[in-house]
Amino acid sequence: MSLLVPVRQLRWWLCGLLFAATALSFLDRQVLSVLAPVITEQLGMNNVEYSRVTTAFLVSYAVMFLVGGWLLDRLGTRLGMALSVGLWSVASAVHALVQNAFQLGACRFLLGAGEGGCFPGAAKGVAEWFPQRERALAMGIAIGGASLGAVVAPPLTVWLAEIAGWRGVFAVTGLMGVAWVVVWWALSREVARLPAVAAELSGTRTEEQQTAAGPREDRPTLAALLCRLDVWGLALVRFIVDPVFYFYMFWIPKYLNHERGVSLQQIGELTWIPFLALGLSNVAGGWTSDRMIRSGLPALTARRLIMAAAAALTIASSFAGRMQTVAMALTMMSLLMLAHGFWVTNYVTVISERFPKGAVGTVMGFAGAVGAVGGMLANTAIGWVVDHFSYGPVWLASGLMYPLAFVVLLLTVGSRTPDGRNTVPAPAQFSEGSTR
Repeated sequence: MSLLVPVRQLRWWLCGLLFAATALSFLDRQVLSVLAPVITEQLGMNNVEYSRVTTAFLVSYAVMFLVGGWLLDRLGTRLGMALSVGLWSVASAVHALVQNAFQLGACRFLLGAGEGGCFPGAAKGVAEWFPQRERALAMGIAIGGASLGAVVAPPLTVWLAEIAGWRGVFAVTGLMGVAWVVVWWALSREVARLPAVAAELSGTRTEEQQTAAGPREDRPTLAALLCRLDVWGLALVRFIVDPVFYFYMFWIPKYLNHERGVSLQQIGELTWIPFLALGLSNVAGGWTSDRMIRSGLPALTARRLIMAAAAALTIASSFAGRMQTVAMALTMMSLLMLAHGFWVTNYVTVISERFPKGAVGTVMGFAGAVGAVGGMLANTAIGWVVDHFSYGPVWLASGLMYPLAFVVLLLTVGSRTPDGRNTVPAPAQFSEGSTR
């Protein structure tokens, strides 16, 4: 037993590195949106051109989310994550050299190509290293780094811009990613070489085989997966809700600056708040549903209940644009991001529990690619709607997407997979007294 303690610690250390990777991914993509008022002015870009630049990111992100997930299932988490973070870090640094909107769009395209493998890699790593009773918490931590990156991005970006200019910000964040790759490559190698790790992971897989009634870990082809209704349902869920999240990622600083008169310095002081709510709920959402399972609820039921409550909460965001003060508008935005954290942690956990480990990256990649396509279409439309009308229709739509997505989830993701395998383990298997 004593040999397993350091192994468990190392597993959580790797989870911490995945947390850092997702943090870097959101930090790097948020730098542009925070600096958008300055960059668009210096490069002479209007809203439509800005939307095209952000869409360039989403195009490659959609493609590489799919391809990256597939590659991660074949290359493994260690090499796949190193390549992913390395590519987007170089792309981030190259932003410092752009001279026009086209070059900026090209850099965003490369950034998306690298970042496409990040979240499939994080989901795959957690699925490989953690038993089901701990998985939602670990998943919340791993993907919760995204919110930390988004929280840190506004004040850090503004501070660095004051010191080194907006070009210097991109150079610094690129170097941070390179440093992560070095640490990840060294630590993941050492963990893989420890004999106790294999025993611990073998025990985890045995437990999963007992709880999921799926004894064989295979790698179904993408074609086979696409024949399943639940795969399309999970992808459609992303298609519906991802545009809302990308709107918050890419457009909120511009909205606050142009519609509310908020300065760049104030953007750095304020726009981290909704993402702090996201970070807290990422972890809380995983802990809560894991706790519900231990108290006796079937796993899928627990995940669904959390997602239902989150979907109901997002309706409040429709009123963000109607608030009289910036503080009240940010409160409405924070409610949506709080709900998104509960939602996304349990959504990703459902995928990790429903499919063989050899297919988790592929399913995550496919769903993320479909979500990015939705974000791409919506992002292009937002630029046109804002230029010709206002942000009003966008705020209205943002409050309706999560309830719609939850209905899709209920209709397409049942307690049994198409092959008849039960995905709702008996509550007794997750009691407090259960052991590894």
